[in-house]
Amino acid sequence: MTPALQINGLKKSFGDAEIIRGLDLTVGEGERHAIIGPNGAGKSTLFNLVTGYYQPTSGEIRLRGAGIGGMAPHKVNRAGLSRSFQTTTVFARLSVFENLRIAVMARHGRRFSLFRRAAAARAINRDTEQLLELVRLEALANKMAGDLTYSEQRALEIGMTLGPGGQVILLDEPTAGMSREESSYTVDLMQRVTTGKTLIVIEHDMDVVFSLSDRISVLVYGQIIASDTPAAIRDNARVQEAYLGEGHA
Repeated sequence: MTPALQINGLKKSFGDAEIIRGLDLTVGEGERHAIIGPNGAGKSTLFNLVTGYYQPTSGEIRLRGAGIGGMAPHKVNRAGLSRSFQTTTVFARLSVFENLRIAVMARHGRRFSLFRRAAAARAINRDTEQLLELVRLEALANKMAGDLTYSEQRALEIGMTLGPGGQVILLDEPTAGMSREESSYTVDLMQRVTTGKTLIVIEHDMDVVFSLSDRISVLVYGQIIASDTPAAIRDNARVQEAYLGEGHA
């Protein structure tokens, strides 16, 4: 397995509190990998370390062979890793198209400028239209993002995560707060838009986890206690005791 993301001996402490305690994790290229665990296990802290929002206390993080531990978030993004957050983060007063175009601009190395209007960049607009079709929001292209339903905003945010063109995508609880129908739609969306990419997702909905993932890692008290196929994780007695509960099997 060629690693897309490899983590060795990762530790993170806040004062005397050690949150990530010698964590090891390998995610292969093109894999759909879920990270599950109880509240307070360190899942979001792990994502913050990988994406540069937190600095590791010690340990190594490698993205497709290159070290990114301690790198600033924008540099991690430029290295090919994109991430969504638990809470929806869209530009509410901009249209769906404009939100996606801002994300696509990073792929083209463009930044806002007083001397260049974004609408004049044909390549950016072309790629934005393709992304709009990919996440199936064409009918809402001109709608303000703040007026979208919750599931539509999450779909838009996934599209924005894809915008910079990264090959490794991290999604933090993408179906949180959704109905069963909305979750099903979002799982289908994630499967379609991450084809050929590496997907790492934090998720609490076990139906989503087991239907989406190639492999699952279980994080408990800052350490990975198991990393295996969905079937093996479901039958793992230690996982059932630590997280799923004996009744889940």
